Amino acid sequence: MENYTLNSYYLQLESLNVSEASKYPVFFLFLFIYLLIMLTNVGILVLIIIDRNLHQPMYLLFCNLSVSDVIGNTYMIPRLLSDILKPPSERLISYYECVLQAFTSHMFGTTSHTVLMIMAFDRYVAICYPLRYANIMTNRMVLKLTVFAWGVAFVLVSILLGLTIRLNRCRTLISNSYCDNASLFKLSCESVVINNIYGLTFTVVLLTSSIGCMVLTYTSISVVCLTSKNKSLNSKALKTCSTHLVAYFLMFACGMINILLHRFPEYSYYRSITAFMFHILPGTLDPIIYGVQSKEIRHFLSKLLMSKKVVSRFR
Repeated sequence: MENYTLNSYYLQLESLNVSEASKYPVFFLFLFIYLLIMLTNVGILVLIIIDRNLHQPMYLLFCNLSVSDVIGNTYMIPRLLSDILKPPSERLISYYECVLQAFTSHMFGTTSHTVLMIMAFDRYVAICYPLRYANIMTNRMVLKLTVFAWGVAFVLVSILLGLTIRLNRCRTLISNSYCDNASLFKLSCESVVINNIYGLTFTVVLLTSSIGCMVLTYTSISVVCLTSKNKSLNSKALKTCSTHLVAYFLMFACGMINILLHRFPEYSYYRSITAFMFHILPGTLDPIIYGVQSKEIRHFLSKLLMSKKVVSRFR
């Protein structure tokens, strides 16, 4: 028989399925992943800030992904690390901290979509209208697109969580190893029809917009590349667009699997894994993918390494 407690201040997070023997290996694995995410994303941000050659719209827009990855993972992984070392009965979180974690998690996911959409627009202008690119993608336009990406995400997620906060709670167990909107409104014994309708609409609109944006921009880019005999243009388009598409499909696949598994409670273990992958994989791989593909970033790093070698020789 399930116990019901009205509007309890503390909630219990569902424990990870980690045995006592594998507790510390899993802990150090997640710690390593978190440090890698911080190092790569903060490193990319610092590189873009200090090197004027990287003050281009593509890299300035990419900064938004790095900021989102840092914020999203900082609010999830350290909490996960502390919970791994605690017994299940002590994995408690306050309701307001849980709401903030859910807000951060959904902001991360939504902003990833909106930022990748405006990055697709940037690639579209660069390849389809190269002569007008400098006039269209000005610093002012980059700022407007950035505000749009974060502003739309903030409004949509605020409404999503606002509809959940209004509900009274009669349960205390979060059926997930971290807080998200679906886990929060499942704590209520009231009708959650409005939450389900808005959540479904939110998901459909976001995914339809991002997929539609990708299809339209890359169809136009493909047409330009196929009709153009400029090998340099085609090579540049292939390089920059493949990087962007890999980042998008990586985020899209993890997000879709996580959304689908929320509809099947019996697969909660797999849902937890895909939820972590949604945060961890893009945050880890995006800066590496862009760093490897970017000639400017590789050039900056090679100069930095050469200067260090010269300094070390004179010591």
